[in-house]
Amino acid sequence: MVDSMSLSGREARRASATTLILFALLAGAFVFSFLLGASDQSAASLFGGLFDGQGTAGLIAREIRLPRALLALIVGAGLGASGAALQGLFRNPLAEPGVTGVTSSAGLGAVIALYFGLAASSAFVLPGFAIIGALASAGILYLLSRAGAGAVALVLAGVAVASLATALTALALSFAANPYAMSEMVLWMMGSLKDRTLSDAAFALPLTLLGVGLLVSAGRGLDALTLGEDAAASLGIDVGSVRMRVVVGVALATGAATAAAGAVSFVGLVVPHVLRRFYGYAPSRLILPSALGGAVLVALADVAIRLIAPDGQLLLGVLTALLGAPFFLLLIFRLRSEA
Repeated sequence: MVDSMSLSGREARRASATTLILFALLAGAFVFSFLLGASDQSAASLFGGLFDGQGTAGLIAREIRLPRALLALIVGAGLGASGAALQGLFRNPLAEPGVTGVTSSAGLGAVIALYFGLAASSAFVLPGFAIIGALASAGILYLLSRAGAGAVALVLAGVAVASLATALTALALSFAANPYAMSEMVLWMMGSLKDRTLSDAAFALPLTLLGVGLLVSAGRGLDALTLGEDAAASLGIDVGSVRMRVVVGVALATGAATAAAGAVSFVGLVVPHVLRRFYGYAPSRLILPSALGGAVLVALADVAIRLIAPDGQLLLGVLTALLGAPFFLLLIFRLRSEA
């Protein structure tokens, strides 16, 4: 099965070239994001301040620019890898954390922590609640997939879960007595990397790495699942273990991303589809490139919103939704015409 999915020499070279391009774009997007801002500090002073931490340049570099640029990569990597893994698990090109309700449920978890004032008790509470919310949503889809739900049924179930999570979030907003808590909840719903700190990155990074690691470890099992569950089991694949690793991995990566940046949708949908033509259709070859591509997309989107609206009125989740929703509709029409 794996041999039949191996790349030819030409395809392998194209995949390698694409990976190099992704790394170059990643480095360029990070540097551009780090240098972009309202301060008139030069690039030399910012990089100097990043390493020595001295003066105004050091404060800006370490406390403002670095956390935002770093979190854009972390958030994008988690969402991109999660989308590729979910599409492989459900054998559904429409699956991604936002469409399946995982992002909305993670956001609801964060909102619950904010609404009840639990987030102030510990820095671990907010990401913990976000991960619990993501795990609950992914678990529902996992149970439905085990029950034999088809691709359309899983998407509809994801939409229903997302709608319920959004409705509960709106309910929390309606009854929020604290204006500060309300503003924080609105921020999580729209998605933003504004005013993030290195502490946020320090919490998000290990969770994302662990989540992506679990997804990568399930890659060969996901390859086998493309042939169907019975065929995968006959090849010696522990289907239950593969499902569980994907569910937990998506919950960790998406929960960490949502805790750090709020609801950022469609990254996991767009990136795997764009990269699939370069890496093929085997999920094992697509998860890590999708992590790279997601990091590039979110970093460039964050740069774009600061160029378009320097006053901060345009938020990250709004821009990704504006870009991703038309892509989602076009993909549906394409699948319908192919069917």
